[in-house]
Amino acid sequence: MRTVGLFEAKQKLSELVERAGEGERIGITRRGKLAALIVPAHPEARLEDIFERIEQIRKRAKPQKRLNVKTLIEEGRS
Repeated sequence: MRTVGLFEAKQKLSELVERAGEGERIGITRRGKLAALIVPAHPEARLEDIFERIEQIRKRAKPQKRLNVKTLIEEGRS
């Protein structure tokens, strides 16, 4: 994924939209942090994009305690 700053995105919006229409994902940053994405209207699912999204979700998820079958059975009996 290519990233551009907000100022550059304003200057080259038509070009960026054209590139997104060709399948490229473009991130727009504000003060160095990702603020928005320009993506194709009908993106074809690519495995690398799917795995990237899964990794983003995994990083944001709160760690869960490990459960096993015995613990689940015991909790169900309470």
